[in-house]
Amino acid sequence: MEKNIRVDYIARVEGQGELTIKVVDGTPETVQFGIFEPPKFFEAFLVGRDFREIHELTSRICGICPVPHQIAALRAVEKAVGIEVDEYTRQLRRLMNFGSHLQSHVLNLYLLAAPDYLGYESAISLARDNPELLKKGLKLKKLGNDIIEVVGGRAVHPVSAVVGGFTHTPSRAKLEDLKDRLREARRDSEETVRLFSELDLPDFERNEEQIALTRGGEYPINEGTLKSTGGLEAGEDEYRRYIKEVQVDYSWAKHSIVEGRGSFMVGPLPRVNLNYRVLSDGAREAAEAAGFKPVVHRPFEALLARAIEVLNAVEQSILIIEDLPKGKAVREDAFKPRSGFGCAVVEAPRGLLYHAYKVNDKGLVEEADIVTPTAMNARNIEEDLKGYLPTIADLREEEMILRCEMLVRAYDPCISCSVHVHRA
Repeated sequence: MEKNIRVDYIARVEGQGELTIKVVDGTPETVQFGIFEPPKFFEAFLVGRDFREIHELTSRICGICPVPHQIAALRAVEKAVGIEVDEYTRQLRRLMNFGSHLQSHVLNLYLLAAPDYLGYESAISLARDNPELLKKGLKLKKLGNDIIEVVGGRAVHPVSAVVGGFTHTPSRAKLEDLKDRLREARRDSEETVRLFSELDLPDFERNEEQIALTRGGEYPINEGTLKSTGGLEAGEDEYRRYIKEVQVDYSWAKHSIVEGRGSFMVGPLPRVNLNYRVLSDGAREAAEAAGFKPVVHRPFEALLARAIEVLNAVEQSILIIEDLPKGKAVREDAFKPRSGFGCAVVEAPRGLLYHAYKVNDKGLVEEADIVTPTAMNARNIEEDLKGYLPTIADLREEEMILRCEMLVRAYDPCISCSVHVHRA
């Protein structure tokens, strides 16, 4: 028996993607996660721009996760021109990115994923019957946005972060106000973990390789060492040595593979698996209560890992505010340009984000390279679907389509970020 499944527009994800699937006698013969959203050619128009402008431009790659694009660009160009930032700047950037993770994770969990498991077709219909649940999610999302705004100057495409530091830093009063709200948010965050631990998540498991940053005793978010469940361990400067890109003719996004091995997964599940011991105390306790025992290879449990990271982001943000060292803003115009190359890997909400730039002695970018989490995950999404389809092959086609979309949504793809072709 042959089933041909075509999903022209995957619902409840950021951007425009499609699925093309052919199953013969329960075995998938064709599985394509196609991204038809047109490319934006960001790498191309970064060429020729001053190194101090790059982070402002790259934040426009995405309206959901502009912060990690800013931080990755800042760290990469700072390495290229030999700038080191102080611990005050490093911690403020961490705080801003934890705010980014908080607001992005909550958006996926409450508005995009939850309707699937609570029996609703959309967040709107869910809100009709359970408005308090959605209000809880939106309150947490606003808190994440407000963290970004307090540190970065505004919630979307922040303006305060610059090469070498910040043009403006938050007052102690504003930070203390955030800390009070974060403490209040612990309860809603704990309930978020509890909610997603009680959902009937599909038990599908596949032993894929997972990659995330690690950093000693610190939960990594802006820097660290690349580490995988398959034994890979490398510095961020070695990213291109181990991770290769391949083109497919049905998608504007290139696929990423570990050289000589194949697809891999990035995102909250790999992060929690590989950094379980450095989760905040409350997040680790909530994970244990939820039955999360690393290493987990069930892709649908990325939802639970995402919920755990909501609580982790709240508690890590409190710790940063409490322990923030003294420092001062450093203006980027204090630095003279020099030639060099720099790359950086940060953890965006959806996983690893790679930025690399070659700068000439006039401070102008000559080469730019960006690889986003969804581009890294694209091949692995297909491999997961190939493994999952035989377990649902007997379902009606409409139900199969829903289950396949649910698997894609567990990855929370940001399709607009993934289409960074720099040569047509």
